[in-house]
Amino acid sequence: MKLKILVTGGAGFIGTNLVNELTKRGHEVIALDLYHTERDNYIRADVSNYRQLQRVFEKWNFDYVYHLAAEYGRWNGEDYYENLWSTNVIGTKHLIRLQEELKFRMILFSSAEVYGDYDGTMSEDVMINNPIKDTYQMNDYAISKWAGELMVKNSATMFGTETVIVRPVNCYGPHEHYTPYRGFIPKFIYHALFKKPYVVYKGHKRIIDFVEDTCSTFANILDNFIPGEAYNVGGKAEWEMSIEEYSELILKAVGRDSSLVTYKESEPFTTKVKHMDFSKAVKDLKHDPQVPPEEGIRRTAEWMKWYYRINE
Repeated sequence: MKLKILVTGGAGFIGTNLVNELTKRGHEVIALDLYHTERDNYIRADVSNYRQLQRVFEKWNFDYVYHLAAEYGRWNGEDYYENLWSTNVIGTKHLIRLQEELKFRMILFSSAEVYGDYDGTMSEDVMINNPIKDTYQMNDYAISKWAGELMVKNSATMFGTETVIVRPVNCYGPHEHYTPYRGFIPKFIYHALFKKPYVVYKGHKRIIDFVEDTCSTFANILDNFIPGEAYNVGGKAEWEMSIEEYSELILKAVGRDSSLVTYKESEPFTTKVKHMDFSKAVKDLKHDPQVPPEEGIRRTAEWMKWYYRINE
């Protein structure tokens, strides 16, 4: 069935890939973002401005809203906390108010950062069955995402709104531009491409997930929408590697050597190892990652070479 869908943050990294996937499946998709762009089916608006959002919903009647628009990253959240709280919390509250009035279904993009420094397997029920401690969520970004989850749960109880929460885990791939605040994959690739030195912190392990795999699972939510559920979405457990190993894959893909890299002890205020449980997404959403890190990193490096005109 063809659905009318709004994707906030639809011109961003995950948003661009998600819009492509939903459109490929035959849905009518509108992307909303702050960028000036001439893309088709795009509208410029700021989710932290209620009037701008209201105008969008006066023009279109959406069946679903994928709410991705957010300020990303813990250090970005520390340096630009006004933007973080305005977008991630006030912007989400604006959408919830519109949802309470118009009754569209929403998919809220949270983050695996909400688990913080939890010492154990990070399954979705951790945030239900364990008291929140100040050692868990170690930055404003994580706290803002948890606030968004609490707000949609409160709205569901009070007003009967229907929302599914997703917690992406180290998603990476094409259309992710470099900034100092992005994840380690695009940062390392960018630095390697331009022969700039970068730091690798030892003792940290991560599972990464290629964005096309991630977005396929996000699109599957429409086929089995279960209000109130939360899902971790990430790569296969056997793909878990140390940050040092990911750095080596990147250097190989770009054709550089380790002379660019300075190795330091573990990074402060960062979880060393995240043991993630994706079984619920596998069961409910047919989550089935296909692109291993070697291939995904190679494809991401090729896109960044094209985007930054390295071959020219």
